[in-house]
Amino acid sequence: MRSKTITDTVLMIRPKNFGYNPETAENNSFQSAEGADQIDYIKQSALDEFDKMVKTLKDHDIDVIVYEDTEDPIKYDSIFPNNWFTTHNSGHIITYPMNAVSRRQERREDIVEELTSTYEYKKRYGFEYLEEEEFFLEGTGSMILDRDNRIVYACLSPRTHIKALEKFCILANYRKHIFHAYDQSDQLIYHTNVMMAIGVDFCIICLDSITDPEERNDLVDQLESHGKAIIEISHEQMNQFAGNMLQVRSKLGKPYLLMSQAAFDSLHIDQIDMIHGYTKTLAIPIPTIEKYGGGSVRCMLAEIYS
Repeated sequence: MRSKTITDTVLMIRPKNFGYNPETAENNSFQSAEGADQIDYIKQSALDEFDKMVKTLKDHDIDVIVYEDTEDPIKYDSIFPNNWFTTHNSGHIITYPMNAVSRRQERREDIVEELTSTYEYKKRYGFEYLEEEEFFLEGTGSMILDRDNRIVYACLSPRTHIKALEKFCILANYRKHIFHAYDQSDQLIYHTNVMMAIGVDFCIICLDSITDPEERNDLVDQLESHGKAIIEISHEQMNQFAGNMLQVRSKLGKPYLLMSQAAFDSLHIDQIDMIHGYTKTLAIPIPTIEKYGGGSVRCMLAEIYS
């Protein structure tokens, strides 16, 4: 039986106005404002990187659904659709409450309706109402889903509230495993998916970011109890987006671990060898998107399940 953890179809949003968003930078330390005034250059560079990424995925027989961003309203972060919706083998599509007000307009009913029709989702659930209470949960940025074992891993932060997470778990029939993770400035890491990635039988994780020994040991025990080999990365590698990876499969069933070129270049040979023991790797250069968006390859991919 094929694992439910990885999909062969991803959705991407081709941006119209990609750029540095000062609102999201308030709790995303991965963003840089250096040169952010070069608006046209940044927009074009991001488009070029996006198009090359789509071509690379298709060249490796990975199905990609591409939607064009709308011109109005202006959305700096539409290139990261995994934060506002998820799809599930159970026949559900779920939309999420977003921390940044400027990002809430990324949610698009036309996309939800078309996906629902194409993949015959039986039910759509929306957690947007939680924004009024400031309970945020930004999709698979906030949550790392072990779909085979129905466990959601999440580091709590301003973008990941335990109340919203509990509502997801009740709805989707998942068990939660929560912890706290910090960057080198002792700030909470904004999204779980920059410090942790789960594949079918491995987990890439920055354990050093979990400063509480009990939380760290409990997480390792949980992962290993479900057959996940631990591949550790450092804070410095995490800062190069080595935690922001996604395992998918091609139409022929070949598994690939998708990552940025910066993430791959940060890895040591022994880490690469360990990863290659479980999956092929596919590295894609997206330096502009990483610098100004503060997200990487995984953030650009919304998984499609049916």
